Amino acid sequence: MQETVLPAASAPYATFLYVLIPLLPFLGFLINGLLNKRLSGTVAGAIGSLAVLGSFAISVFLFLNFQYQYTVTLFNWISVGSMQIPFSYQIDQLSLIMLLLVTGVGFLIHVYSIGYMHHDENVGKFFSFLNLFVFSMLVLVLGANFVILFIGWEGVGLCSYLLIGFWNKNTSYNNAAKKAFIINRVGDLGFLLGIFLIYLTFDSVQYAEVFQKASAMQIGTMTVTAITLLLFVGAMGKSAQLPLYTWLPDAMAGPTPVSALIHAATMVTAGIYMILRANVLFTLAPHTLEVIAIIGAATALFAATIGLAQNDIKKVLAYSTVSQLGYMFLALGVMGYSTSLFHVLTHAFFKALMFLGAGSVIHAMSNEQDMRRMGGLRKALPITFITFLIGCLAIAGIPPFSGFFSKDEILLHAFEHSKVLYAVGLFTAFLTAFYMFRLLFLTFFGEFRGTEEQKHHLHESPASMTLPLVVLAILAAVGGFMNAPFFLGEDHAYLANYLAPLFTYSQRLNPAAFTVHADHATELMLIGLSVGAGVLGIVLAYVQYVSRGVRPAEEEAQRSAPENLVYHKYYIDELYNALFVRPTMWLSKGLHRYVEQGVIDPIVNSFGRVTMGGGKLLRYVQTGSVETYLILMVVGIVLILALNSGRL
Repeated sequence: MQETVLPAASAPYATFLYVLIPLLPFLGFLINGLLNKRLSGTVAGAIGSLAVLGSFAISVFLFLNFQYQYTVTLFNWISVGSMQIPFSYQIDQLSLIMLLLVTGVGFLIHVYSIGYMHHDENVGKFFSFLNLFVFSMLVLVLGANFVILFIGWEGVGLCSYLLIGFWNKNTSYNNAAKKAFIINRVGDLGFLLGIFLIYLTFDSVQYAEVFQKASAMQIGTMTVTAITLLLFVGAMGKSAQLPLYTWLPDAMAGPTPVSALIHAATMVTAGIYMILRANVLFTLAPHTLEVIAIIGAATALFAATIGLAQNDIKKVLAYSTVSQLGYMFLALGVMGYSTSLFHVLTHAFFKALMFLGAGSVIHAMSNEQDMRRMGGLRKALPITFITFLIGCLAIAGIPPFSGFFSKDEILLHAFEHSKVLYAVGLFTAFLTAFYMFRLLFLTFFGEFRGTEEQKHHLHESPASMTLPLVVLAILAAVGGFMNAPFFLGEDHAYLANYLAPLFTYSQRLNPAAFTVHADHATELMLIGLSVGAGVLGIVLAYVQYVSRGVRPAEEEAQRSAPENLVYHKYYIDELYNALFVRPTMWLSKGLHRYVEQGVIDPIVNSFGRVTMGGGKLLRYVQTGSVETYLILMVVGIVLILALNSGRL
C-alpha cells in the first residue's frame, strides 16, 4: 500500500476540510456545554445536529472526490530524542467509510434525540456529550498513528461513561457507567502495552512506517504475535467480546439514543476498526487470528443464547449487539477483512433502527421497557412497527435485506476456514432470528398487557423521531447491495473492490486467504442454509408467541432450571463479583485499615506534629523587640565568622 505523505501546507484546502470534520462536533460540544442552561432543548438539539450534519456533508464531498491515499501532517506533536510522533491524519478508503458511518448515523441519532429528550432538564448537556462522543470517534478514525488512535479510543470511553450515567440521580445507572469505564480500562491496558511494543519493534507508531516494515517480516513471528494479542485485548474490551463483554448490556442504563450511538455507529466498532487498520500485523500472526475467530464465534453463540430469555426490550438488543460483534470478529479471524467491515455497516443501519424503534416504544409506553407489559402496539405505532419489522428481517438474514448479504459472506468465509466455526455461526443465525422475532411478536402482536393509563396515552412518536426511523429502515433494506454475493461476480462486490488497496500487504503475505474457493453451487447451498435457519427461527417464534400465545414467566419459580440459568445470564456477573469485585473491596478495606490508618497516617501526622511543635518553640523568639533582634543578629554574625575561621 503506497502512500503519499503531505505536509499541511501542501494541501491547504483538503487539510482544512479534514480538520473541520472533527472540529464542528467539538464546537457543538463547547457551545452546548457552556450555554447549557441558557439554550432551549430545541436550540441545543439543532446546534448539535447541525454540527454533525456539517461533518457528514464534508465527508460525502471528500468521499466523492477521493483519488489516492495520503497522510496529512498538521504539526509536530511529540518530539523526544529519536521518537517523533506528528499529529497527522490518514486519508484512505477505510477512514472515509468510517467518517460516513459515524457522521451519517450519528446525525440521525442526534435528530431523533431532539424529540426523545425534549422534556429533560439537562438536554443541552446531553447534546454536548453526544457531540463530544462523535468528535472522539472521528479523531479515532482519522488518526495516522496508534497514539492519535488511542486518544480517540480513550475519548469514546470517557464519553460512554458520561452518557451511560447521564441520569446520575439513579445509583444503578452510575454503577453501570463505572462498570463500563473499569472494564474498558482492563482492555485499554493491553492496547497500551501493544502500542509500546510496536514502538520498541518498529521504532515508530506511524501506520505507514509500521506496516511497511512489518510487511518484510516472516509470518508467525513471536513479537508480532505478542503485539496482536495485546491489541486484541483492547479490542475485546471496547467491542465487548468474551470475557470483557458484561459492560455493554448494562450500558442500557443511558438514554436510548446513547444506546443506539454506542451500539451502532461509534464505540463498539472501534475494536473492529483497529484490527482492520492493523490488518498487516494480524495477517502475520495466524495464531492470533485463530484466537480471534474462536472468541468471536463463542461470543456470538453465548450472547445469542442469553438473548432468548431477556424481557427488557433494550437488553435483548444489547445482547444482540454482543452477538453480532462476535460475527464481525469471526470474519476478522478467518481473514474476511472487507466482509467484517461490510457487517459493521449493515449492522449500524439495522441496529440503530431497532434501538431507536425501541426508544419509540418506550416513549409511547411511558418509559416501560418490559415486553411482558406490552403487546398489540402495531396498531398504535404503525411507523415504528413497520420500520422495526424491516430491522428484524435484516438482522435475521432474510433476503433482500442488508443483513442477509453481510451475514452470508461471513458464513461463507467461516465455511472455507472451519466447518465447526461455520456450524456455530449458522446455529447462531437461527437463534438470532428466533429471539429477535420473539421481541417483535411480544411487543407488537397479541393483546395489550399494560395498564389502562398506558393504553390511553399510546401514540406514534413525533416526526423528529419517526423520520430517522424511516431513513434507517431504507438503509437496512437496501444497504446490502453495496457488496453482492460472490456468485454474481466480483464486479458487483463494490465495497470489497473499493477497500482492496487497504489489504495490499496482507494479500501479498497470504494471497490464498483473499480468494473464495467455493464454487457457485456450494455458495448457493450455504445461502439456502442460512436463509433456511433464519426462516425456521421466525416460524418457531411465530408459533410460540403468536399462534400459541405463550408469554414469558413472571415469577422465577415458573421457569425451569435451564431457563433460569439463561435468564440470569449464566450468573457471569455474580461470578465476576465473587472473583474480582469482592476480593478487591476486601483488599482495599484491609489496606485502608491496617496500612493507611495504621502506618501511613501516623507517619504523616508525626511530621505535622513535629512541624507544629517546632513552630511553637520558634514563636518565643519572635518577641517584637528590635533590641532582641539586633542582639540575635550580632550573635549570628559572630558564630558565622567563628565557624569560617575554624575556631569552633
